[in-house]
Amino acid sequence: MKKTYLLVAMSLMVLSCGKKETSPEQEVGTNAPRVEVEAPAEETAAVSDDPMQNKGIGPVSSVEIPAEIDQDMAAKGKATFETKCTACHKPDVKFIGPAPKGILERRSPEWVMNMILNPEEMIQKDPIAKQLLAEANGAPMANQNLTEEEARQVLEYFRTIE
Repeated sequence: MKKTYLLVAMSLMVLSCGKKETSPEQEVGTNAPRVEVEAPAEETAAVSDDPMQNKGIGPVSSVEIPAEIDQDMAAKGKATFETKCTACHKPDVKFIGPAPKGILERRSPEWVMNMILNPEEMIQKDPIAKQLLAEANGAPMANQNLTEEEARQVLEYFRTIE
């Protein structure tokens, strides 16, 4: 019974991460797709290796972060995070993906939003996203097709995680 419950839970977790494409090189018998990408040098050269200066690749080039947290926006972001992201992310501990706790001390807000909105291109061209992909054993972040407004709400929620 315990093995059946574990199998069902793992199946639901994999399915909730969204559609994932596998490469022809995927090893037989593994659950996570293996993704190996190599971006041309001229495309990665424009992206800073400094995590706080790197804005990532995607639609967001600037984010204004007010001093005070917008609690209404954060509550909406928390609901979105709990619905779309918790299969792979836990608020304050590394799971399949990194924990968002303290993310704005490690990454720029633009990078965070671009990773949420544009994970496919980020893992191909951004050096930090490539490193995170390697740390996740090749399991790419699923694109949850959030709007920029939803991504901003999730970012505001991340500011509340202690």
